[in-house]
Amino acid sequence: QVQLVESGGGLVQAGGSLRVSCAASGRTFGSYAMGWFRQAPGKEREFVAAISWSGGITYYADSVKGRFTISRDNAKNTVYLQMNRLKPEDTAVYYCAGGIRSDAGRRPRDYGYWGQGTQVTVSS
Repeated sequence: QVQLVESGGGLVQAGGSLRVSCAASGRTFGSYAMGWFRQAPGKEREFVAAISWSGGITYYADSVKGRFTISRDNAKNTVYLQMNRLKPEDTAVYYCAGGIRSDAGRRPRDYGYWGQGTQVTVSS
């Protein structure tokens, strides 16, 4: 069974940083894109960041561009999201997404596997 397990979430003060990790098992994602989405209470799930199979191409939502960095370590079958200069509006459950294609995508339909989600809370 394919599993994507996130870690590193938590509570941080505005302006601080967190790095969340997503370790995959049951499927090798080295040939596929990976992504991060988030969902705040009362809001729809939104795209945050994506990375191509090789890590050479990345995409970011405008709301996080310049503050967040997505990266991957295919040897560890793991994807990371470094979050800097966090804002209260970044508070959400962050979901790791495993792709079904090599190209990075911005839509949930571009991904076939999902993590359980990890809570990131940014206090004001």
